[in-house]
Amino acid sequence: MSEALLAKALAAQRESRQIEFKESLDVASDQAWCEMIKDFIAIANSGGGIILFGLNSRGEPTGNDLTTLRMIDPATITDRIHRYAQTSVPDFEICEAEKAGHTLLGWLIKPSAIPTVFAKPGTFAIEGGKQRTAFGQGTVYFRHGAKSEPGTTEDIASALERKLESIRRDWLAGVRKVVQAPAGSQVSVLPPDVRQSDSPDAAPIKITDDPAAPAYRLVDPDSSHPFRQKEVMSEVRKQLPAGSEFNSYDVVAIRHVHGIDDNLKFSYKPKFASRQYSESFVAWLVSQAQADPEFFKKARVKYRETGANV
Repeated sequence: MSEALLAKALAAQRESRQIEFKESLDVASDQAWCEMIKDFIAIANSGGGIILFGLNSRGEPTGNDLTTLRMIDPATITDRIHRYAQTSVPDFEICEAEKAGHTLLGWLIKPSAIPTVFAKPGTFAIEGGKQRTAFGQGTVYFRHGAKSEPGTTEDIASALERKLESIRRDWLAGVRKVVQAPAGSQVSVLPPDVRQSDSPDAAPIKITDDPAAPAYRLVDPDSSHPFRQKEVMSEVRKQLPAGSEFNSYDVVAIRHVHGIDDNLKFSYKPKFASRQYSESFVAWLVSQAQADPEFFKKARVKYRETGANV
């Protein structure tokens, strides 16, 4: 889905409900951040999409230098959005792509579980000491074509329908497991003492009707995978020689090139929060970099060739 969306955005000659072009982002400007956050939330509320930096409104490369934007920690982006939303920020991924010989930066935005309503107004100062507002408190934004605008009844209805469709798919998947279960299988209801988990440290258990059997609780993922991406970068930098280059884009590249998202020993994704990583992942990154000083560079190159350039 992400690769198909990126390919669609690179081929597009105009913006749409899913696609927003921006020439750059002035990270020192409150106005630029507020306008970007409005588009980010509107896209997430409308089912997800992409913001592609380095293009004008016709989808043509501008050649703008995106180095500063590329170096921003994803946690900083999340914190900026949370300042106004004050709720769980929709998940997103950072990617790079090439168009007409220019390197672009993309933010692939996942759909919001429920529409995000702004808890604080997006106000910023303009010339003359006046204030302008990009979005108001209590407003919910959606994409109407290429514009991010306050939502309508139809927008809310569409968002609810997407949520219901997601629930239906989950239910059907559960029903399918029951239907396809081997002959003689039984469906059991577990007490609240037993919790399902994808944690790599979770021990396998047998279901028993013995009332004397001890209750079992799985390891808390916050303990087995204590690091967010920002902490991963900090821990790795501490253990590498001074001046070693390692940033958020490196983490994204390594995740895709080495299949980290599918490795439960290294990575865990909570349902309503950003991805978490284990101490084993940090140790693995450090060992790879120590064994091969070009490890991070090779991951970036391979990601551009096979992961970001569609």
